[in-house]
Amino acid sequence: MSMLNVLKTRAGQLPDKYRKMEDSELREIVLSIKAKMGKRLFIPGHHYQKDEVIMFADATGDSLKLAQLSAANKEAQHIVFCGVHFMAETADILSLDHQKVYLPDMRAGCSMADMADIHQTERAWQLLQGIFGDSIIPLTYVNSTAEIKAFVGENMGATVTSSNAEKMLNWAFQQKERVLFLPDQHLGRNTAFSLGVGLDEMAVWNPIDHKLESDGPLEKVKVILWKGHCSVHENFTAEQIREVRKNHSEMKVIVHPECRHEVVELADFAGSTNYIIEKIQSAPPASSWAIGTEMNLVNRLISCHLDKTIVSLNPHMCPCLTMNRIDLPHLAWCLESIDQGEDRNIIAVDSRVAEFARTALQRMLDQ
Repeated sequence: MSMLNVLKTRAGQLPDKYRKMEDSELREIVLSIKAKMGKRLFIPGHHYQKDEVIMFADATGDSLKLAQLSAANKEAQHIVFCGVHFMAETADILSLDHQKVYLPDMRAGCSMADMADIHQTERAWQLLQGIFGDSIIPLTYVNSTAEIKAFVGENMGATVTSSNAEKMLNWAFQQKERVLFLPDQHLGRNTAFSLGVGLDEMAVWNPIDHKLESDGPLEKVKVILWKGHCSVHENFTAEQIREVRKNHSEMKVIVHPECRHEVVELADFAGSTNYIIEKIQSAPPASSWAIGTEMNLVNRLISCHLDKTIVSLNPHMCPCLTMNRIDLPHLAWCLESIDQGEDRNIIAVDSRVAEFARTALQRMLDQ
């Protein structure tokens, strides 16, 4: 959801009383309502959430895992999703009709998801089909709006995660000659390259200028990358890795595949959020790691693995600003609103959009 659409929801601002409360009061509100509602309430929390929020999560994970857990939870009437907007949308798409999905702060969007809106995408699709004919299948990262997922589902495509991107790209190439990969160019480029697609076989669709950017002949293009990115992971650079190599030769570098191609190529390991967590968990004591991903997660890994030396690859990295909009005051407000019977900050995807988005998600889950 774009920030303009967020404002249009008129969900209301956090009342001042919650801003003025001590953390101990806010924690008591959350704990008492969780105890009162029991299994009727489910709070999934994304790995990038603040500790003050994640401590109350009934489950933690990446966006798709949490959406699947939400869908599998048939008892919960209220799903309070501690993440960002597209994640709550996915939970709503996969949940049952009687379940309501809430986002504690409707301003918690995702800049990457906002880099591909449905109007840009439909316009691009029309032009690309004029260039390449019926040789393209669309894939979208789950970090996208429900409308983009629906567009992909309606056009025979599927969603992907950072964990299964290689498998899904292989699947796509079995369907069509070319792939349009939305909305993260870096995940698309890194995944395609790992499968043997040359950089000269990739082009970039620029949605702002509405044109295809390619250095080679168009007939050679196999992957069309949407010109989008994660504002957090794009801040990791090759120079930062070179500094680690220079000053800490024993330190291993592990990064998320949303990082730039040159960063992934220089790193020792690259993989999804869960991959990074598991890699650090299984690493031997006294090992040293520089991690290229969101700062809340890096700090949590540092605190959970005191037997290892762990630093952020970018020493000046900040947490994801939109993810951090979900805080303890907003969580307490959201839960009290539910307890008082107020329908506030509900995420409800249009039924037609949900149908095609569910199709895109299901195609992925079936592989």
